[in-house]
Amino acid sequence: MVDIVPYKSSWPSEFRDIALVLRQGLGELALRIDHIGSTSVPGLAAKDIIDIQITVKALDQGVQSAMSALGYLIRPKGSWRDHCPPGSDETDNQWEKWLFKEPSGQRPTNTHVRIQGRANQRYPLLFRDYLRAHPATASAYAELKRRLAKYLADPRVYPDVKDPAVDLIYWAADEWAAANHWQPGPTDA
Repeated sequence: MVDIVPYKSSWPSEFRDIALVLRQGLGELALRIDHIGSTSVPGLAAKDIIDIQITVKALDQGVQSAMSALGYLIRPKGSWRDHCPPGSDETDNQWEKWLFKEPSGQRPTNTHVRIQGRANQRYPLLFRDYLRAHPATASAYAELKRRLAKYLADPRVYPDVKDPAVDLIYWAADEWAAANHWQPGPTDA
């Protein structure tokens, strides 16, 4: 079952605590460490899982070794690619990533490692910033998530059903970004 909970004011500080450990362990390998996903948007209901994006120059052995040294486990190869929005003209390599499971004893996280400048590195930052700037859209998105969690018989399909709605928000966010000359701001850590 997918459990959507009301926004918790502790999520930003929990992210910062985890990001500090990641920053110390990754050093210059991490170009950015960002709080992404629904827990990064004030007031937005979410699964109680902190989403983290680590931006790197390359998905290489140095990054994987540093993550392993911190106790992170790389998820199975099937999760090494992000959903590509319909109508996107980027190549498949724009959506490659690594996804890590948190170390034993740490609060639940999804830690995404993406390459700087790729479409999938920009997507979650823009999505987050758009929802932060548009609370009514964030509220509608929260309601969609609550209904999906309540009515989907198979929780494994939750992301597959949610992705097209996320894409609708993303395309609006992309237009907003172009009109406002949006660039990712400083990290939340």
